[in-house]
Amino acid sequence: MSDLLGSILSSMQKPPSVNSERNKLLQKQKKIIEKQQAALKAKLNSFREKIEKVMNEFIQDPSKQNHKFSPMDKVYRNIIHEVADIAGLCAYAFGEEEIDRYVMVFKKEYSPSEEELNAYRNGEEWDPVKAKELALQREKDKLEEIDTTKKRKLEVEPASNYAVKYEKLLGRDAGIAAARIATPNKQFGFVPSEQKKDQRSIEQTLADIQAKKKLKKNNEAVDSTNETS
Repeated sequence: MSDLLGSILSSMQKPPSVNSERNKLLQKQKKIIEKQQAALKAKLNSFREKIEKVMNEFIQDPSKQNHKFSPMDKVYRNIIHEVADIAGLCAYAFGEEEIDRYVMVFKKEYSPSEEELNAYRNGEEWDPVKAKELALQREKDKLEEIDTTKKRKLEVEPASNYAVKYEKLLGRDAGIAAARIATPNKQFGFVPSEQKKDQRSIEQTLADIQAKKKLKKNNEAVDSTNETS
């Protein structure tokens, strides 16, 4: 009996250890991850091949200047940017991330202007005819503004040609003579120096002032003496 029991126990497998079970679980998870990564890699490679085909057709079509892709995740947009760079195309992304962000590629000879890019960034459709009209209108407005500024400047500036001014009023000869009299003098303002009443020099004027002060003091001294006497 004991021999039978011993043989039965010896034939039974030992329970697996904790480490062994954990290793098996990790191996299983690793295989799942590797399988998922392989599937994703194959999917991305397939997507890349599709994009390369689309861009080749786009490049060979002379009637197309740009091509707009549908909104997609960032990982796919990165592939479009890479393929476009290799193909010599310009690629730009527009729209809001994780909502409607998409990529548009342009042939380099039809690279978009800053105004066109701003239109796409604002979610607007680009109309080259309308854009040209707006550019012409802006240029027209600019020229009108310059013309208006010049007119205002002319209105503000005073007339300085006195000969012409007086010629219209008094005739040529009399006008020229009057202009000579009214020509501004840089030192004395608008009154000619020869018309000044006081023709004395500065030194003479100072001497006269000193003499007047001295005479005034003498008179005051005499008056004071008379009052005390």
